[in-house]
Amino acid sequence: MAYETEDHETQYCFPAINSSCIKGKRSSHEYNIIYVFVSVLSAWTVFLNLLVIISISHFKKLHTPTNLLILSLAVADMLVGLVMPIEATRLIEMCWYFGDTFCGLYSIFIWMLLSASLSNLVLIAVDRYVAVCHPLLYPQKITMTKTLISICLSWVCSSTYNTAVVINNGYFDISRRTYMCYGECSVLVGFAWRATDLFMSFIFPCILIISLYLRIFYVVLQQVKVINTLMKSGKCVNEGSVRRKSESKAALTLGIIVTVYLVCWIPYYICSISAVSSITMNVLTWVVYMNSGLNPMVYALFYPWFKKTVKHILTLKIFQPASSLVNIFSEHKL
Repeated sequence: MAYETEDHETQYCFPAINSSCIKGKRSSHEYNIIYVFVSVLSAWTVFLNLLVIISISHFKKLHTPTNLLILSLAVADMLVGLVMPIEATRLIEMCWYFGDTFCGLYSIFIWMLLSASLSNLVLIAVDRYVAVCHPLLYPQKITMTKTLISICLSWVCSSTYNTAVVINNGYFDISRRTYMCYGECSVLVGFAWRATDLFMSFIFPCILIISLYLRIFYVVLQQVKVINTLMKSGKCVNEGSVRRKSESKAALTLGIIVTVYLVCWIPYYICSISAVSSITMNVLTWVVYMNSGLNPMVYALFYPWFKKTVKHILTLKIFQPASSLVNIFSEHKL
C-alpha cells in the first residue's frame, strides 16, 4: 500500500531508483506504538538475558553442564534482542536500507540464532533425560567438556545449514536473484528447501524434544511418588532421593521453557505453509521474537538461585572480593 503525502505523492524507499519499493502507509499513531513496543521488547530481552549470562558466568556454583546449556540459550536470545531494532525498521518502513549483501548476511544471522535456540533446547532435553532417567551415568556421560563441544557443534551446524539455504537459493548470485522491487529484503526459498527446513529445523527436533520430555515426566512422577511415600511413612529420605527430586524439579522447569517455545513457534510454522496475510505473519514473527524475552522470566519464577544472583548483580556485590565463590544455594535449594 503506497504511502501518500498531503499532495497525494507516493513516497518510495529510494526515490532516485525507478524500481524502488513503495513505502508502507502508516499513521503517526501506529509508528509510535510499534516503536515503543519494539524498544521495550528489545531492551527487556537484552537486559534479562544479560542477567542470566552474567549470573552463570560469574558464580562458580553455577558452572554445571545444564547451566552451560542455559548460558548458550541466553546468548542466542540476547543476540535476537539486539537485532530486533533492525527487524523493526523493515517492519515499520517496509524498506531495506542496508544493501543486498547485508540483507543476505542478516538473514543468515537471524535464522542461525533461531536454529541455535532450538538446538540448545534439544541439548537441554538430552541433558535432563540422562540426569533424570539415568542418574548414575550422568557424571560420566555429561561433562563440562562434552557439553561445551556439543554447544560449539550446534552453533557451527546452525550457521552452516542456514548459510547453505541462502546460497543454494541463489541470493548471492546476481544472475539468479529475483525481487519485486529495489529496497526489499527477502530470500526466496524454493519448495524443496522449505519442506526440508520444516522437517530439519522444526518437526524432527520437536518430536525428539517432546519424546524425551514425555519419558522424563513419566519417570519424574514415579520418583516423586516414591519420595513422598517415604516421607509420609516417616522413613529417612537419603541424599540420593533428595538429589533426584531436585533434578526432577529442574526438568519440569526446563520443560516449561520448551512448552513456551512450542506455543510461540507452532502457529508461525503452520501459517508459513498456508496462505495468510502479511499482517498475520508479521504478528506471528514478533511472537517468535518475544520467546527470547520469556525464557529469563521462567528462570525468575522457578529458579531461586536466579533471584539471588540478580540481587548480587543489581546491588553491585559481584565486584566484591571472592564474590564468585558465594554459595547461592545456602538459603534455597534448586
